[in-house]
Amino acid sequence: MKLLVVEDERRLAEYLRRGLGQAGFSVDVAHDGVDGLHLASERDYDAIILDVMLPGMDGHGVVAALRRRKATPVLMLSARVDVEDRVKGLQSGADDYLVKPFAFSELQARVHALLRRSSMPTPAGDPVLRVADLAVNLASRRAVRAGRRLELTAKEFNLLVLLLRRQGQVLSRTELAEQIWDMNFDSDTNVVEVAVRRLRRKLDDPFDRRLVHTVRGMGYVLEARDPSESGEAALPAA
Repeated sequence: MKLLVVEDERRLAEYLRRGLGQAGFSVDVAHDGVDGLHLASERDYDAIILDVMLPGMDGHGVVAALRRRKATPVLMLSARVDVEDRVKGLQSGADDYLVKPFAFSELQARVHALLRRSSMPTPAGDPVLRVADLAVNLASRRAVRAGRRLELTAKEFNLLVLLLRRQGQVLSRTELAEQIWDMNFDSDTNVVEVAVRRLRRKLDDPFDRRLVHTVRGMGYVLEARDPSESGEAALPAA
């Protein structure tokens, strides 16, 4: 497994490089956002550990730019503890967020959790999930709609797979947050809405038929409907 650490505090970067190396990882290090984005874009990493406060380009800018090219899992590090800061990191495209100072054992556990989630084991006999003109291959982690490959981030792919596995069922914001981010989100945040909106931009906007629908007051559902149908699903009458 190969990791990239992007951290401008050189003592911490060396500590992570050494500790992760002893844990069996191959580790590259960058000390500013520009170099970090270059390495992340040009080389293939299994996961990236990314500090928020970086010279040249901050962590939010790095992960946002990376998400336009790759879906490599990203663990963001920051000394900021406010919920708003964690939400901003996740909204920019990070997969997890760890507040400094942290125990190395927790960082290592979170890296392993990211790698487990991104691997998405394929159920025997069911490597492809399908609905309408959409096909998602779980083994290769590729999503194709109407013959066009969808360039999804790791979180967008996992969100799509969850909706596909439960197609026809309404999933609440809370359930999506727990299943995809393995976290409980404050009810005032809009992380789930942002993630769904980004998924729709790639999955639905270029095509005539919408697959992801909002059920007002309840959550989201993935299902194929007649192309003539318009608007979002309303809360069912009592």
